[in-house]
Amino acid sequence: MIPAPLRRAGLVVTAALAALLTLATPAAAHGADAPAGTDFRAEVTGVGPARPGLTARMVEAGARLELTNRTGADIEVLGYSGEPYLRIGPGGVYENAHSPATYLNRTLAGETPLPPEADPAAAPAWRRISDGPTARWHDQRTLWRESEPPAQVAADPGREHRIRDWVVPLRAGTATVEVRGTLDWVPPPDAYPWWVAATLGLLVIGAAGLVPAGTATGVRALRGAGALLALGGAATVALTVGKAVDTGAAGTGAVLLELLTGQLWTLLTGLGALAAGGYALARRPAADFALALAGACVTLFAGIGNLAALSRAVPPMAGPPTLTRVLVTVALATGAGAVTAGLLRLHAAARTTRPTPVPR
Repeated sequence: MIPAPLRRAGLVVTAALAALLTLATPAAAHGADAPAGTDFRAEVTGVGPARPGLTARMVEAGARLELTNRTGADIEVLGYSGEPYLRIGPGGVYENAHSPATYLNRTLAGETPLPPEADPAAAPAWRRISDGPTARWHDQRTLWRESEPPAQVAADPGREHRIRDWVVPLRAGTATVEVRGTLDWVPPPDAYPWWVAATLGLLVIGAAGLVPAGTATGVRALRGAGALLALGGAATVALTVGKAVDTGAAGTGAVLLELLTGQLWTLLTGLGALAAGGYALARRPAADFALALAGACVTLFAGIGNLAALSRAVPPMAGPPTLTRVLVTVALATGAGAVTAGLLRLHAAARTTRPTPVPR
């Protein structure tokens, strides 16, 4: 029979996670349909001929090409049939409603059906989609879209391969400009060591819940679990910032805006774990419950939500991929460990306060 306090704690944790997951699903999306991770690395190698103020880069783990035009004049991106597709300039970003690329590039898979007005030979019909100088889009020339890997990868998947060099043509007035880049296959990492590290961390932190709470050792165990949960909160915040930067946000203001609009609930999870860790370090009332709740959120949002980073060569986060895997492993270990320790301590407290039957 599960003690009533433990049942209540479990119900509260479950309800809170369900509410957070429901609210976070639309808000925490990393771009429109960015991949959770990939083994294909797309990179921009240059823009030529060079024009001051015209820059390009890949964002969202290479899922989108970003072009920023601060030259003071319009630049056109050409579609797959050489037709005008995007116009980027001082007046903002415009897309051509007659370009097939306008519809094909809306999703990563490029499966959007073409409407009747999609005709590359028709005169451009421009419609404004942004008032800034930057456009981001899925460009099929930069991606590997087949379900099967390239032949050279299938023959030797353990080695890095150059799949192709790609070019996206631009037009500046009557001049032709090119964004040039490469697409490479990168062998995926072995996820086993990361899982082992996360499991060991879970067991070590969870063991704090087996130490009697009323002893000096129990106090130290609670504080240790709180400190490690705070570390998991810091890892969650770092992962959230890395995702915000990878969406293309540049500068402190843009990163903060992305955090508050696209990554808000994951950011709050990290900050909540930092607060819950401090709560446990201070031995405040209900610290065990705070450990369990915050640990569950960290496990769900920062750990399980980023599992692909452990087994994919290119995770959708800024910074070295190995650092991303370290942060995900820390979040998994500290979050799941805090849940275990918190629930064990709640169970022990419920058994201690259970009334002793009086003999008749």
